[in-house]
Amino acid sequence: MSVDDDRPQKKPNHEIGMDLSMMSVDELKDRIDMLKAEISRIEAEAARKTSGRLAAENLFKS
Repeated sequence: MSVDDDRPQKKPNHEIGMDLSMMSVDELKDRIDMLKAEISRIEAEAARKTSGRLAAENLFKS
């Protein structure tokens, strides 16, 4: 057993479906900004992977 096993685990910043009723309006707006940034990051990664796949397909079509 490691020393870190006894430490409390850090909760994620957001979980899908979590109770939002106890959060202030400012906390909710911060949460929205965080999620929008995460969506942008995911979309950029998906675009990067799509671009790479298309480049590979075009290479093999030649």
